[in-house]
Amino acid sequence: MKVIIPVAGAGTKLRPHTYTQPKALIPMAGKTILGVILDQLSSREFEEYVFVVGYLGEKIQDYIRQYYGHLNCTFVTQNDRKGTGHAIYLTANVVGDSEVLIVYGDTICDYNLDALLDNPHSVVGVKRVDDPRNFGVAEIDKDNKILKVAEKPAIPKSNMAMVGIYKIKETRVMYEVLARELEKDSAIDGEYHFTTIMQEMIKSGIVFDAHKMNHWFDCGRKETLLETNKTLLKKMYDEKQDMVMPEQLINSVVIPPVNIGKGCIIRDSIIGPSVSIGENSLVASSIIKNSILGNYARLEEVVLEASIIGSDAYVKGVCQSLNIGDNTEIDLG
Repeated sequence: MKVIIPVAGAGTKLRPHTYTQPKALIPMAGKTILGVILDQLSSREFEEYVFVVGYLGEKIQDYIRQYYGHLNCTFVTQNDRKGTGHAIYLTANVVGDSEVLIVYGDTICDYNLDALLDNPHSVVGVKRVDDPRNFGVAEIDKDNKILKVAEKPAIPKSNMAMVGIYKIKETRVMYEVLARELEKDSAIDGEYHFTTIMQEMIKSGIVFDAHKMNHWFDCGRKETLLETNKTLLKKMYDEKQDMVMPEQLINSVVIPPVNIGKGCIIRDSIIGPSVSIGENSLVASSIIKNSILGNYARLEEVVLEASIIGSDAYVKGVCQSLNIGDNTEIDLG
């Protein structure tokens, strides 16, 4: 089995952070979104990982080679952003007839990977949501079979959203349907949605089982990014996983759960709970909680809550909530 991970999106909802780095490389609980996904998959062996890259794709490749160089990886470039269906279509020559696990590169889920992979049918990851109108939606029968799927329906007939995780056994059929849809030029608002491909496969008689997620975090907005960071830090703390602490903690208090990168200096400050700080950062005379700081960030005399601070950013003064991209300097004094 091979793994397809589309990571070509521009991440416009997470700007300014995604001006300088792909959404998949946003810091998350001492790792990155993509790092969390790959670590989840590490419990099983896969023949090959196929990454569909585009915007700032060279940073994705550099990250994979640095931290996951042991994996057998192939990179496919999506020059035109025409949706996830188009991204998956571009992997046809690499994947061939192999079964595939498709995992969207901006989605973190808590689920039973073994149960999903060992299911004898093709599988779609789903999660119940309050308002499904902004997602692909699956209608499911009493036997957990998927009857129909639709992309962002105005009047949903189900509240089971598709989370962006699919196991496809009938790979040849999938690529044949993708080719037909591209030939028909059936894009919606310039994008080929994978939901459309699934519906055509269902109509052809292919059986899809629903696999319900324990938790699902769509890391496309600041609020969900912070909530995901908080949840993952708590999980790490509850499971007593090693949480990196600062090499220099001077006259400061750390309230767990937190994850502080190597080379950091924390001086005269209170950090936590639910804080992730990247490597080689400095925090002085500050109070930080429920926030994410990138690498080489420098904060002095600030009070931050529910904030995301990019790498190489410098903030000085007093404030409450910020969303600051990389290489930014702010003096609020």
